[in-house]
Amino acid sequence: MRFLLINHLQNARQSLRSNRMRSFLTMLGVTIGVASITVILSLSSGASKIVSNQVDSLGGNITIVRPGSPQNLSTDLTRIKAQQNYSASSLTEYDFGLIKNINHVAATAPLIIMNGTIKANSIAPSDSAIVATTPDLAVISDLTVQTGQFLDPTINQNTVVIGPQLAINIFGTDQAIGKNLTIHGKTFTVIGVLRRANNPINYNSVDFDNAAIIGLDAGKQLGLGQPQIQQIDVRSDSVANLAQVIVDINKSLSLSHSGENDFSVLSGNQIAQPTSQLFFALAGVTTAIAAISLLVGGIGIMNIMLVNVAERTREIGIRKALGANNGDIAAQFMIESIAIGIGGGICGYIFGYIVAFGISTFLTFQPAINWQIAGVAVFISVIMGTVFGLYPALRASRKDPIESLREYN
Repeated sequence: MRFLLINHLQNARQSLRSNRMRSFLTMLGVTIGVASITVILSLSSGASKIVSNQVDSLGGNITIVRPGSPQNLSTDLTRIKAQQNYSASSLTEYDFGLIKNINHVAATAPLIIMNGTIKANSIAPSDSAIVATTPDLAVISDLTVQTGQFLDPTINQNTVVIGPQLAINIFGTDQAIGKNLTIHGKTFTVIGVLRRANNPINYNSVDFDNAAIIGLDAGKQLGLGQPQIQQIDVRSDSVANLAQVIVDINKSLSLSHSGENDFSVLSGNQIAQPTSQLFFALAGVTTAIAAISLLVGGIGIMNIMLVNVAERTREIGIRKALGANNGDIAAQFMIESIAIGIGGGICGYIFGYIVAFGISTFLTFQPAINWQIAGVAVFISVIMGTVFGLYPALRASRKDPIESLREYN
């Protein structure tokens, strides 16, 4: 049995090497399909990992509260923008007060993300965020001020802390302390400029390099007294107490919302899920491209194997005349088909990572390399070789040895 397997492998290797160009073109469809899947999985895993690492680096004692029940929680980063534009948040300032008074809560900060134009010497880009929050946000999210100071309730509420890139965009310099800008026609004085983070993907879904951060009361005024709280960040006094804090938050908000499960309390890897789900949503489009490529590749495998069967009819007859049974013949051609699939899968896996790392040069994170992605690539490759090689292998195994020998005499 072992000898037959080695013999089949040697025959498959010789067959593929004797028709290198034909084998390469056959593998191409599988290569493109596997590469597409590798790109999206590696980038989504990389994005999820960067958010998970952020939470871990902050001590692992962070939890966040978002509007919407867990089963209906939107699965992409556009949720916050969509919610503030089209629907009322289920989180209120009263909820923020409840959470703030829960035992073992060390810091808590609501995030009210608003639309509006930021103006100074120049008008800020449209994607610049306006965030109304409390001073605790700096503690929870580890925001570092490069110059000036962060929000302080003891000073004038018409003050703002801005990101370094926003400062450059509207003032032409990151030395913006004491300068004035306007939001919704209201004047704010810059009291702090954040240190550059180069981290637009984070669990707050805010690019703080391009954000203007104002106090909660100022945000309420801009929002006509009815702020839409898109998220509440909570930090417990220790990792050991985080689980109890989460339980208490759920109890308090359930009572506040009359038993309605219209909020979600997330921690650990759950916080990174919306980030990774954005890429998995994009995978829907990528999957269509990959499916077409894999179908074309599979048809190519079947076609080339049928050609091999036709070209090697005499060989099949000789092998059967020498004692090979139908299973031996089928196994020989199945191994060749699977070898083509695996070859295409390996090339697709490598090429996919080359593309992913190329794309990452325009992003702020690197694609993740893990065994799950490699396993998916190998699984797809084996399935492709097996499914599309089965019919040619069965056709070869059912050839009559006498007729096979007579055909080429």
